[in-house]
Amino acid sequence: MSKYSVQNRYARQLAGIGHVGSYQVSGKPFVTGSTALLNGAQAQIDFPSVARSVTVINDSTTDIRISFTDKDRGNTHSGKHYIKLTETRDSMTMNVKCKQIFIYADGGLAQFTVFAELTHIPSGSMYDLTGSGITE
Repeated sequence: MSKYSVQNRYARQLAGIGHVGSYQVSGKPFVTGSTALLNGAQAQIDFPSVARSVTVINDSTTDIRISFTDKDRGNTHSGKHYIKLTETRDSMTMNVKCKQIFIYADGGLAQFTVFAELTHIPSGSMYDLTGSGITE
């Protein structure tokens, strides 16, 4: 194989779901939040590209539930496939690849902040998260 062929082969590698380098470099920052998520309401946070890490901060005294699918999909909430933050300033950092998260207000007016480190992988490349531990 010529030197040109080897260089050309590596030049064509693109960021993708299985591309390790996409998760090893620092991510692009993404910050959002809500100051008025009503009791029983759910916010869907869609990331513009696949996240490599997500931090959620509870900015209120209301409990919030964090999941990777809609609360009504499968057994997401009935099967307790969520993480609950119960105290003001509670936070959770998850080193996961995902294209979205869902936050549910559990008991009052919820406020939260979401910080994500984004890769250069298009969110359309990410599969839906389902199955054991997510919806079952």
